[in-house]
Amino acid sequence: MPSLVSPAFSSIPNQSKITRRYHSSSFNFNASIAHMPKRCCDFYDLHNELVPYTEAWSWQNAIVEKKKQLNEEGKDLTDTLIILQHNPVYTLGAGSKEEYLNFDVKNTSFDVHRTERGGEVTYHGPGQLVLYPILNLRYYKADTHWYLRELEEVVIRALSSTFSIEASRIDGLTGVWFGDQKLAAIGIKVSKWIAYHGLALNVTTDIKPFQQIVPCGIRDRRVGSIKSLLKEKFSSQEHNHSTDDSELIDATHKALVEKFCEVFGVDLRYKHIQPRVSQEKLST
Repeated sequence: MPSLVSPAFSSIPNQSKITRRYHSSSFNFNASIAHMPKRCCDFYDLHNELVPYTEAWSWQNAIVEKKKQLNEEGKDLTDTLIILQHNPVYTLGAGSKEEYLNFDVKNTSFDVHRTERGGEVTYHGPGQLVLYPILNLRYYKADTHWYLRELEEVVIRALSSTFSIEASRIDGLTGVWFGDQKLAAIGIKVSKWIAYHGLALNVTTDIKPFQQIVPCGIRDRRVGSIKSLLKEKFSSQEHNHSTDDSELIDATHKALVEKFCEVFGVDLRYKHIQPRVSQEKLST
């Protein structure tokens, strides 16, 4: 039966347009980090792996607890970025309403987990790239609203530079949008100014599981993916175009990582030692 409780602690985005030109966001950002020394960021690149949600969740919590300890000792010198995909799962925020689930939690094919992040229910699954930045916001800006807008900016820049998709924000709603389609969901938790959880961007994701929920508690808008938008774009141009799913994932991954470094001003330190979680290699 699906669980709605936390796992045991482990030890270890206006109407948008697709164009071929880049337009920077009209949103004004605090440029103070541009002239600050770059932070070092440990990077775990599992973008072609399916990692069970509970294991990635416990892994995040372990890193956060370690960072809290290091921060108290004045030794918190690095941040962390994890990028991966999840096995199919529904997750709810700390205050999520179960009325947004269109199924009986005792009878569903996917696991359901209530987490400590903000936001309402969402779906994670193959074809969706999930970024889990674990950042000490004291070294950036101690402002959760600023941080949410910066995460949105990472996605907006990545979509524009790589796919000429001009995504945007919608006032009063968190996430990244193309028209009425939500492409990226964002939900975070901040504890002692250490931020974790993060963002999920639909690349080649099967959208059907979203029909079993009210995504993010928003009833009057749809969920979209990069693949579906590109398909619409090329079919409107009246010529055949096919893009391999793995190529889309790789291109999106590259863009997200590049823009994350650009927006947050970090230098990545690749970590080649696999974390103690079990992964399922995606077929290529």
